[in-house]
Amino acid sequence: MPKIKTLQAASKRFKITALGKYKYKHSHMRHILTKKTTKHKRHLRQKSILPKIYLGVIMKFLPYI
Repeated sequence: MPKIKTLQAASKRFKITALGKYKYKHSHMRHILTKKTTKHKRHLRQKSILPKIYLGVIMKFLPYI
């Protein structure tokens, strides 16, 4: 049986925690930051945990992680 390939785009964006959850970085923090409030940018800096609804999709993309 052939090996399943890991989706490289997903492996760069998601990391697994010790408890088996997936963490990711928020979007909208790369450019056009002048119109965003300081509070909004501060909240975007934090890493976040992936909701359970997306867990099945991400596990298909990352079979060996």
